[in-house]
Amino acid sequence: MALKYVDEIELKGKKVIARFDFNVPLDKEDRSKITDTTRIDEALETIRYILDQGCSKLILMSHLGRPDGEVNKKYSLEPVATYLAEHLGQEVTLTESCLDRGIKTLLTLNTNNIILLENLRFHKEEEAGDTEFAKALSEYADIYVNDAFGTAHRKHASTYQINAYFKNRAVGGFLLKKEIQALEKVVEKPQKPFVAITGGAKVSDKIKIIERLLINVDSLIIGGAMAYPFLKAQGHSVGKSLCSDEDVKLAARLLKMSSAKKIVLPVDHVASTEFAGAPQNINSVDIPEDLMALDIGPKSLELFRDKLAGAKTVLWNGPMGCFEEKDYAAGTFGVAKLLSELNAFTLVGGGDSVSAVKKSGLAEKMSHVSTGGGASLEYLEQGTLPGIKALKFGVDL
Repeated sequence: MALKYVDEIELKGKKVIARFDFNVPLDKEDRSKITDTTRIDEALETIRYILDQGCSKLILMSHLGRPDGEVNKKYSLEPVATYLAEHLGQEVTLTESCLDRGIKTLLTLNTNNIILLENLRFHKEEEAGDTEFAKALSEYADIYVNDAFGTAHRKHASTYQINAYFKNRAVGGFLLKKEIQALEKVVEKPQKPFVAITGGAKVSDKIKIIERLLINVDSLIIGGAMAYPFLKAQGHSVGKSLCSDEDVKLAARLLKMSSAKKIVLPVDHVASTEFAGAPQNINSVDIPEDLMALDIGPKSLELFRDKLAGAKTVLWNGPMGCFEEKDYAAGTFGVAKLLSELNAFTLVGGGDSVSAVKKSGLAEKMSHVSTGGGASLEYLEQGTLPGIKALKFGVDL
């Protein structure tokens, strides 16, 4: 059964409720300023399409931050409403609450075409997947659109249970479609050679994805703090580098797999006596006892270049070091540059690597940069997500 999208359903004269991922970062000093508008910008195509099709009302909903089921103005969607109004060229009405009694009255007026419901997570029922909460949201509209890829891995009321009330009237948005099509190129039949690059902090967080990738890839490049448990399991010294006993055990187990020969690890490092301290180049695999590695070194980058040469599909998840500190950014930005020069399908997924590729200024050179960190990882592990399954097959409550 194929997933239906927003351009495959009649919208004229209909009330449409659409779930987006407007969970954008706000300035710490001035909460009215959005510091990265990517997630809203990515939603505009779907929003404009629904409006252009002549819907009678468009009700937008999202969460922002972690207010833990309590009303907290720090997490209000007001900055999002302002930004949307500016970019759509029309008024966006923000409600007091997503269960505001006045919403049903608003829906009968000829004005107020676009309504943005206040933060769904001001209600604990959203994250609890409460069916009554989902039902209350569903009563605002005739059609449900899910374009929130970033939350499609959660069984929350607005992404999962709500589908039960829109039988044959629930569809995906254009961003969801883009994300699924990009991930399918990696999950289903990746063009070979297929190289995956993984980094970040903990092996335990990514054990399932590493196991799955080892079956499918031609090479698995491991950098960042994730590399140190593997190096330690091989008998190398890792000094004071981030490395838990649990991760070393997991790495040792992975290194015993028949596909472990596909694993490529750093051969040199940039290290320091303390986090973000003065950098020292370590021209060997072993890290001195008094130092912690904080980035891969230039020889590792050359090794990775060789492994990426000729690749047709590349998945990158996780930085090569503490790229937020300029002394330890060369490895991560170097990998971004290598990918930007390839004649390959390049997919960047996961929060930190997305942030890194944007910071490097090379995001436009990638085939696809995912908007959903946890969601893209879970899709790579499972081949689907709860929110996508619910759209496709519906939900029985």
